[in-house]
Amino acid sequence: MMEEDKEVKPSLSVHGHNIKVTEVLRDGDTLTFLIISQKLSGTGEYHVHRTHSDFEWLQQHLFSQEDVPGIQGVIFPPLPAKVQMNASAKVMKQLGFLGLGEWQLYCKALETFLQQVASHTILSTNRTVEIFLTSTDPPGRQRVKKNIFNRLSQAVEEMRKEGHKDVDEFFQTERDHNLALSGYTRTAAERFLDVVLTEQKIAVACGHFSAALHLCVEHGEDPDKQAFSKTCVKLSEVFDCMKKNMTNVAEKDANSLGLGLDLRSRCLDAEKEMLFRRTCKLVELENATRNAEKAKPLKKAAMEEVKKAAETEFNHISGVAKDEIVRFQGERVKMLQQTLVQWCEQQLHTAKETAEQFDQHLQAFRGMA
Repeated sequence: MMEEDKEVKPSLSVHGHNIKVTEVLRDGDTLTFLIISQKLSGTGEYHVHRTHSDFEWLQQHLFSQEDVPGIQGVIFPPLPAKVQMNASAKVMKQLGFLGLGEWQLYCKALETFLQQVASHTILSTNRTVEIFLTSTDPPGRQRVKKNIFNRLSQAVEEMRKEGHKDVDEFFQTERDHNLALSGYTRTAAERFLDVVLTEQKIAVACGHFSAALHLCVEHGEDPDKQAFSKTCVKLSEVFDCMKKNMTNVAEKDANSLGLGLDLRSRCLDAEKEMLFRRTCKLVELENATRNAEKAKPLKKAAMEEVKKAAETEFNHISGVAKDEIVRFQGERVKMLQQTLVQWCEQQLHTAKETAEQFDQHLQAFRGMA
């Protein structure tokens, strides 16, 4: 096994952009997702079942690649938070659009995570990605050893380094942009979630009013009562149509712009974490440089070695980070463009369907006159 690990890592045997999470199965409090990947050979597909714990196992293995030069400069694809069954309203609200209870949205978010990992030039070479996507056996449940990412996330005192001035204008500018964009995107996602929730409430209200109108129907041979009852039935059909249309609008809003804003927000958080890791390494390098300058002759050589090692690691991280940011910026623009286009197309399609249905109801009312 040790000799195999030293060999060149094989590429994935599946198409990274064609990975699909098609369904979810519930067994008590455990959710199992079906993942389908197309083989590069074109001879078929891989079908595997994975729980959220399996996804976390994959993510931790990606985090643990400390032997890969510059790995801390990678913007790791964000894994959606685990959905807790029967969670409180507060917890579900923190999940945003992924907490609406629509499993199609959650499956799409997991699908995007896997596609981003499988398409990443560095992360896709990790053997655990191939195992996760192709092995019918569930991944191992062994505890992943503590790594630098665990330590950074748990060290509260490191947070003070967030405000440390960067020596590279490129990264300082990106940190400033990330801070601003993260706030704007989070606010936009929260406001749009309020819109979708309101659309759902309107749909429910229309359904209640449609049902209530049937209570006004009276049976008998009185012409006036018959006309009134007929009108109530027709109005009930109109409000039932409004309910279905508004439900459709809310669903499409969540699946397009809602999911896009959620992904954009989580990706910006992932970039922020990468920039923070690099800032921590910058502080370490500056401390090592000062220690080397102040070192006494007996310790001078040792301190210089420490400085050189820190400088080499920092340069590796910065090189990877710069490439990652350039790639991320391009994908960010493309992702937002696709999201907006999809949302607008669905808005137009839904509006056209609604207009046609209302026109039919209007003609029916005219025929009753």
